[in-house]
Amino acid sequence: MMEVKEISSTSFELFNQIALHDHEQIVMCQDNATGLKAIIAIHNTVLGPGLGGTRIWNYKNEADAINDVLRLSRGMTYKASISGLNLGGAKAVIIGDANQIKSEAFFRKFGRFVENLNGKYITAEDVNTTTKDMEYVAMETDHVVGLPESMGGGGDPSPVTAYGTYMGMKASANMAWGSDSLSGKSVAVQGIGKVGFHLLEHLHKEGAKLYVSDINEKALKAAADQFGAVVVGGDDIFDLDVDVFSPCALGAVLDTNVISRLKCRVIAGAANNQLAAEKEHGPMLMDKGIYYAPDFLINAGGLINVYSEHQGYNRERAYGATEKIYDTTIEIYKKAIAENIPTQQAATAMAEQRVMDMMRVRSTY
Repeated sequence: MMEVKEISSTSFELFNQIALHDHEQIVMCQDNATGLKAIIAIHNTVLGPGLGGTRIWNYKNEADAINDVLRLSRGMTYKASISGLNLGGAKAVIIGDANQIKSEAFFRKFGRFVENLNGKYITAEDVNTTTKDMEYVAMETDHVVGLPESMGGGGDPSPVTAYGTYMGMKASANMAWGSDSLSGKSVAVQGIGKVGFHLLEHLHKEGAKLYVSDINEKALKAAADQFGAVVVGGDDIFDLDVDVFSPCALGAVLDTNVISRLKCRVIAGAANNQLAAEKEHGPMLMDKGIYYAPDFLINAGGLINVYSEHQGYNRERAYGATEKIYDTTIEIYKKAIAENIPTQQAATAMAEQRVMDMMRVRSTY
């Protein structure tokens, strides 16, 4: 008989983490045959089923993976709510090296776990997953979006995410300088993956002066060759005297050290969970006079894109809905100024209010 080891009382306290932001459910998915180790976190389903992508990352430990999926799923609730979508918030992370673990069987097994949630969670692509991966998932469940256009899906959502980020940046420029033109403005983009690269296309077309940093040398060379971007090494991008800083890599980049070094007037990027500690670093940005566009608001284009698949995908409609991010960003800035609160707090309050309002509506059923 296999020995069952007791969990130490000093181990990671999962229920405390789930309760911290009132998550509904967390599902641990494990399969020896394929090597799958995945975590699905469902934050809130008042507005509808939880939709959020599946990312693969080689986390240092399981606690880091849990913390990440909890933060990301909470952000998806706010992203869907503030965008006016009838969706809840959820997310999945898979632990491992994406270059080593991917296979058809691997993703089909993950699809079985998604299917077992009976539609409470809808998955999609994210960091280190692709539309091809989602095709495998779709062989086992209907609860997947972000499929190729040949299968009736919206394809890669990153161009739409980039467009929404661009709209949020232009709205922020309008607040900071009285004009939303980015022509001649200097913009430092940290992270030029799929979303960051599409964002560079918009900025270059408008005539912005571009600075870029990334760990991918090929992406840096392409940015320099195609857009005339100046390549900046590592953390030096935080010290540049630029108009706009655009974090488009991983989260928690805006900590005390980085904020103290920034010389920009606007922060608008596509990365999720940019504030390392919301209650501490939101006010710090406000005190520095920096116009910060909340990430879950301006990076919602990808979610809007995949949500539109439920209505019969139409790319023009998806871009039209994403363009409204501009007006919502202006609304958030005005709310923050009127109430003398950080923009992150203003956006969170707006998102939470819609959830509370819909709880009252649904309580009558």
